[in-house]
Amino acid sequence: MKYRLTSIYIIVLVLLSFTAFSQNELTGTITNSKGTVIPNAGIYIEDLKLAGVTDAQGHYTITHLPAGSYLVTVHSLGYQVTSKEVNIHGYTTVDFSLFAASYEMQEVVVTGNAIATGIKNTSQPITEIPNSYLLQNASTNIIDAISKVPGVSGITDGQSISKPVIRGLGYNRVVTVNDGVRQEGQQWGDEFGIEVDPNSVNRIEILKGPASLVYGSDAISGIINLLPDETMPEGRIKGDILYNYQTNNGLMNTAGHVAGNINGIAFSARIDNTMAHAYRNNNDAYVLNSQFSNFNTDGTIGIHRKWGFSQLHFSYFNLQTGIVEGVRDTLTGAFQLQTGFNGTAPVYTTATNQQLRSYTPFLINQVVRHYKLVWDNSVEIGKSRLIARLAWQENRRQENNDISQPDVSNIYYYLNTINYDLRYVSPTRNNFDFSAGANGMYQNSQNKGTLLLIPEYDLFDIGTFAIANKKAGKFNFSAGIRYDVRKFQGHAGYTDSNENSLTYGQPGIGHQFSAYSSNFNGLSGSIGATYNVNDKVYVKANIGKGFRAPNVAETGSNGIHDGTVVYEIGSPALQPESSLEFDLTPGVQTKDVTIEVSPFINSIHNFISAKQLLNVGGNDSVRNDITGFPNAPAFKYTQTDAILTGMEAMVDIHPSGIKWFDWYTTFSTVDAHLQNVPANEKYLPFTPPARIRSEVTVTFKKLSKTFNNTYVRFGVYYNFKQSNVYQQSQVYAGLSAADSLASVSPTAAYTLLNAGAGTNVMVRGHTAFSLYISIDNLTNSSYIDYMSRFKYYPANVANGLDRVGVYNMGRNISFEILVPLDLKH
Repeated sequence: MKYRLTSIYIIVLVLLSFTAFSQNELTGTITNSKGTVIPNAGIYIEDLKLAGVTDAQGHYTITHLPAGSYLVTVHSLGYQVTSKEVNIHGYTTVDFSLFAASYEMQEVVVTGNAIATGIKNTSQPITEIPNSYLLQNASTNIIDAISKVPGVSGITDGQSISKPVIRGLGYNRVVTVNDGVRQEGQQWGDEFGIEVDPNSVNRIEILKGPASLVYGSDAISGIINLLPDETMPEGRIKGDILYNYQTNNGLMNTAGHVAGNINGIAFSARIDNTMAHAYRNNNDAYVLNSQFSNFNTDGTIGIHRKWGFSQLHFSYFNLQTGIVEGVRDTLTGAFQLQTGFNGTAPVYTTATNQQLRSYTPFLINQVVRHYKLVWDNSVEIGKSRLIARLAWQENRRQENNDISQPDVSNIYYYLNTINYDLRYVSPTRNNFDFSAGANGMYQNSQNKGTLLLIPEYDLFDIGTFAIANKKAGKFNFSAGIRYDVRKFQGHAGYTDSNENSLTYGQPGIGHQFSAYSSNFNGLSGSIGATYNVNDKVYVKANIGKGFRAPNVAETGSNGIHDGTVVYEIGSPALQPESSLEFDLTPGVQTKDVTIEVSPFINSIHNFISAKQLLNVGGNDSVRNDITGFPNAPAFKYTQTDAILTGMEAMVDIHPSGIKWFDWYTTFSTVDAHLQNVPANEKYLPFTPPARIRSEVTVTFKKLSKTFNNTYVRFGVYYNFKQSNVYQQSQVYAGLSAADSLASVSPTAAYTLLNAGAGTNVMVRGHTAFSLYISIDNLTNSSYIDYMSRFKYYPANVANGLDRVGVYNMGRNISFEILVPLDLKH
C-alpha cells in the first residue's frame, strides 16, 4: 500500500509542478508599538502551510498563494503573538504591529476546527504548548512532556511508556493526532504508549472535552494534537543539531534536522536517537530494566502553488524498552533478574551494577515499530477549498517474556490502518463560514504471538459532519453535527492446551475466540459561543455530545492480560458510550495579567469498565489453569453510567512595567465515579488527584553581546493526596493480602521543586547555539505518583521495610544544546 501511495504522489507532484506560479501575493511590514521595524519576525498561514520572514527592514513577502480569506499569524521572540483575518486577492499589503511581552500565548489553533481559528473565538477550552516549553522542560517521551499541564496527565509504565489522560479519562477516550491524522497503535492496552518522536513535535494543542464532531469515535474526553514544524519561508534552507543529556538515567538524545523551501517546493528531513539506562531514586536505587532506546526518522516533501498545496510525509518510530518486574531479594531489597529455571520454577539473581546501568533492555522487553505515510492536500475551488487527506499506518508491537525462548515474541500485535478525510471549506461571507465532509478509517489486526488476549479483527468506520461558524458583534457562535457508523468483525481463534496460538482458522484443542460482528452508530453534536465583553474580558460556553464505540479488548478479550496478570473477558453485546459535557470558561487577558477558569461536568451513558467476577461462594473468581502464570483474578467488561466533574484554573502575572518577570500558576482537579455500583467499585482507576503548579520566570532579552534571551525559572509542583481510590480486591495478581490492601489505599501527597535556566549564545550577531538546563525534583524526594502502574508492584520487605510499589524518578538534571544551521537565506 505504501509503495502504491508513494508512486501516485510522485506522478501527481510532477504534473502539478508545471502549474503556473501564483499571481496572489501578501506583503507588508512588521513593526513594534513604537514604529521600529522588527527583523526576522515570522509570518505563517496555517491553513496553507505557508511561511514568510521579515528582512532587515521589517518587510516580508509570501507568494504561491490561492485567493481567499485566511488567518495570518505573526510572531517574534519577546513580542506577543498576533493574528489577523486577511482577504488575499492579487497583490495584497497588510502591516502588523507587535507589542512587547515577557510571556508567550498562541493566538491561532486548528484542533477541533475545520480551519485555523483565533483561540479566543473557540468555545471549547484549548491549551497550547509552544515549542519553547518543550525545549525548556526535560522529558523522556512526548506524553511525559505535557503531563503537568492542567487537566492533562499520563498513566506511566516506567520512563518510556506514558498514556495520555484528559480530565480523568484515557485509553480509547482520548484521541492523539499526529501529522494531521489520528494515531492508531493499540490504545486499549495498559502498557502501550504513544508512538511519536518528541523531536518531531513543534507545538501541541490540547482540546479538553468531547471532540467527536471532527474526529469521530473515541474523542469523548479530548484531543492531543501534535503539530509538526512550520514550512520554511520561500528561498530558505535551515537546519539544526540537538543534543540532550540527563543525569538520572544517563539519557542521551542526538537529533539532526534540515528543512527548506525552493520555488514553492518545500521539504524537511529528520533523524534522531534516544537511549537511557535505568532510572534511580532514593528508595529503590536503580530500577532494573527500566532502560530504553528509541530511533526515529521522518521526511516531508510538498508543493505550493496558487491552487493550494500537496505534501507527502513519512515517519518511522522504533522503541525498544525493558519492562520492570519488581522482583527483589527479600533480605537486601535489591532488584533481581531472571536467569533461568530450576525445573519449572524461575531462578533469579541479584543484578550487577553493570546490568543496572545497561542501555540494552533485558527480558521482559517490548519492541514497538510504527510506520506512517500521510498524503495531505488543499485545493482551491473558486473561493472555497477542498481538503483531502489519506494515510497508511502500520503498528508492530512485540513483547518477549520467556527466557527459554528470548527471540520468540509471546505477544505480537500487527495492526494496519488506512485513514481518510475529505472536507469542503466554504469562503467567509458576512462573517459566516461552514465546512462539511466525511472521514474515518479501515483497520486489520492480526495476532502473531503465542499469548493471546484479543481476537484478530477487521474494522471500518465512516462519519459525516457539518460545522458552521458565525460572528455577530461581540459574539462568535459555532455549531456542528456528526453521524458515525462503525462495523467490527472479530475472527475465530484457536489455541492448544497451553494457550499457544495455532494457525489462524485452524481448529485446535481450545476455541479461545468465537467469531462475532458488531455494528455501532452514534450521533455527535456541539453548540457553543464566545462573548468578548471587551478587548480584555471574554466568556466561553459549550455543550458537546460525544460518541465512542467499544474497542476490541472490551468486546472480544478472552485471556490473560500479561501487563496486569488478570484474566479479562469481553462482551460483544456492549453498546456505544454517549457523553454530554457542559463547559464554561470565563477569562481575562490584559497587558499585566491573564486569568482563565474552566469548570466542566461530563455525563457518560453506558460507560464501559472492567468488573471483578465472584465465584459461587462470593469470593474472587480465579483462573488458575494457565501454564506459566499465577492465579489470575477474572474481570469482565460491563456498563453503567459515569459522572466526571472538575475544573482547571490558570493565573499568569506578567506586569507590563516589569517585562522581565512572569509568574505562572495553574490548578486542576477532577472527580470521576460510576453510578449505581457498590462503594468499592465507585471510583474510576487512574483518576489524577488535584494538582497545583507554580513557576516564576525571569527573562533578560539582552543580557550582554554574548547572551540573549536569558532566563531563569523556579517552580513548585504539588500533588494532593488521592483518597478516591479504585477499591477492587485484586487489581493486579500476585500481591500478598497486605500488598493488595496497600495498593488500594490512598496515595500520599508530594511536593517537587524544579528549576531551570537557558540562554542564546551569540557570535557576530547570530545565535551560535541555545542552551537549556532544567532540574526536576530538586530535593531528590521519594514519591509514588498515583498515575504510575508501579504503585501496584510487590512490597520491599528488606530490613523490616514494607514499602509497596516502585518509586518514581529522583533528581534529574537535563542539559540540552540546540545548534541552528542557516544553510540558505
